[in-house]
Amino acid sequence: MFGQSALVSFGDAPSSSRVFVYEVQGLRQSLENDKNNYEIRSSSSVFIKVPYKRMNEEMRRITRMGGTIVSIKPLNSENN
Repeated sequence: MFGQSALVSFGDAPSSSRVFVYEVQGLRQSLENDKNNYEIRSSSSVFIKVPYKRMNEEMRRITRMGGTIVSIKPLNSENN
């Protein structure tokens, strides 16, 4: 392809190391939620870490579970 080198992999792209934190409210317990490794409290927000390349997929999953994304913030090394 134009502009791509065979020596550079997609893992070397700056976006491959970017992680975002979604603040989500209104998640409902369902069969899909039972697979998660965190509990859902309908009265509060849930914070989910999402790699850059999975952002759209995670937005669709949250919507299917009845949640609303309140905010999306980058996870900086300073926040760890």
